[in-house]
Amino acid sequence: MQDILIICGTRPEIVKLAPLYHALCAQSWARVQWLHTGQHGDMADQILACFDIIPDISLTRRGSSLSEFSLGCREQLEAVMTSRQWSLVIVQGDTESAFLGALVGFYHRVPVAHIEAGLRTYNPDRPFPEEGLRQMIGRVARFHFAPTERARQALLSEAIRSDQIALSGNTVVDAQQWSIAHHGIRRTMQGRGHLLVTVHRRENWGNEVEQICHAIADIARAHPELPVLFPVHLNPMIQAPVHAILGDLPNVQLTTPLDYLHMQQALVDAWLVLTDSGGLQEEAPTFGVPLLVLREETERPEAVEAGCARLVGTARQAVVDAVEQLWSDDVAYRRMQRAGNPFGDGTACQVIAHTLRETLSRPIPACA
Repeated sequence: MQDILIICGTRPEIVKLAPLYHALCAQSWARVQWLHTGQHGDMADQILACFDIIPDISLTRRGSSLSEFSLGCREQLEAVMTSRQWSLVIVQGDTESAFLGALVGFYHRVPVAHIEAGLRTYNPDRPFPEEGLRQMIGRVARFHFAPTERARQALLSEAIRSDQIALSGNTVVDAQQWSIAHHGIRRTMQGRGHLLVTVHRRENWGNEVEQICHAIADIARAHPELPVLFPVHLNPMIQAPVHAILGDLPNVQLTTPLDYLHMQQALVDAWLVLTDSGGLQEEAPTFGVPLLVLREETERPEAVEAGCARLVGTARQAVVDAVEQLWSDDVAYRRMQRAGNPFGDGTACQVIAHTLRETLSRPIPACA
């Protein structure tokens, strides 16, 4: 029996690890423990409930800053790692929780599996600190589950051994299919649907957020018949400009952040998505919803290359022009709508579980 520890603490991690948790719990060879670091508090609890997960181990968040959280989390993870002989640590993505989980596994010579490995911009400032964290995780992980061929090639170019990399697809699609099957997510809106907007990236704080908000205001005024749904991140750096610029527009609905299921419903009901989020770039294509990326670069270029997303940046007029082009050009819109999802078909968890079963059944070094 293999004792597997899943370590995560943020909403995106939970979404992408939840279907893998359920898949591994169904395996006769695996005994799985879910550890929640507390990096996201009440918001994470909502997502855990969506996926019927009760953590086996919950750490106590210490302090409000990222550095204070890191120190407290690292200390508590040490105690967990010494509590039993773990066979494997699983982390996902590029958060502080993922990095600390990988680091503690490495120090205790426990193999680390990195889900969604190989994403790169090669610009450590964009996104910050995520780009640095995922590259560092890549240096200590034993199993690298690449969501796309591009990600696999990035890992190979960094001298990761090919037998340590598996092309799995992205577990986010598995999560969407789970939510469709268990919660009946389906389109409810008639006509075009709404314009869905999210903004939260640190690199967009300040003038960039203001430019985006002015662009949305221009679009809302030009198309009063178009409902705009904007779940507003709780950070004051986002809250202040969003409410100041968009708060009085009648067709703009500003809400608190949506939980996972409500966001999936908002996606399936959308005409178009404007976002600087990484996860939405992967999720929107499942429902055939075109997406405009409010960033200068993306670690998910597959969406742009497939044609289901476009990079538009944050400049006010560029955002407006991109939306207006899709509003008036039905052929271009339908082309994006039919591009499909380049990130997977919902079988990623099967691939990961099979690979782990085959590999963990024979002796392996903790790191190579």
